[in-house]
Amino acid sequence: MSFASVILALVTLQRLGELVLSRRNTERLLARGAVEVGANHYPLIVLVHAGWLTALWIWGRDQDVNLAALAGFLLLQGLRIWILVALGPRWTTRIVVLPGAPPVASGPYRYLPHPNYAVVVGEIALLPLTLHLPRLALMFTLLNLAVLAVRIRIENRALSVSDWPRTSTP
Repeated sequence: MSFASVILALVTLQRLGELVLSRRNTERLLARGAVEVGANHYPLIVLVHAGWLTALWIWGRDQDVNLAALAGFLLLQGLRIWILVALGPRWTTRIVVLPGAPPVASGPYRYLPHPNYAVVVGEIALLPLTLHLPRLALMFTLLNLAVLAVRIRIENRALSVSDWPRTSTP
């Protein structure tokens, strides 16, 4: 198994684990009276991320690894963990708002309104660059930015209209 395949296997396992955590957190939030907002765009997000990972497996699994790009990607994983810890049981890949809960203002949320989206933009660019796939990096960065433009607009509207806290990240 190549080093690139090991990296992709770890990222795939990470993403699958996050989907399990997201589902559990979403179910618990909904049981507490939370509401999902903007569910119609969610399949697009899944499609972009699944397509990105699939393309990386197809064209990147046997590539040499750019260690500088990998270091940047690993740094983003530390930021991802910081975000997960800050949101705790309110972290989900969907936009789920819990009426009456105070906004999350700790961790990276002290500095950015949507830190997870910044991390995801970096990841979608850096992992293909780690595997010497600049066209994939560009293509999926543009697709992701298009989907994020929709998602952030929906999330900001949900947060501003209701004064509900942010409880979601992709």
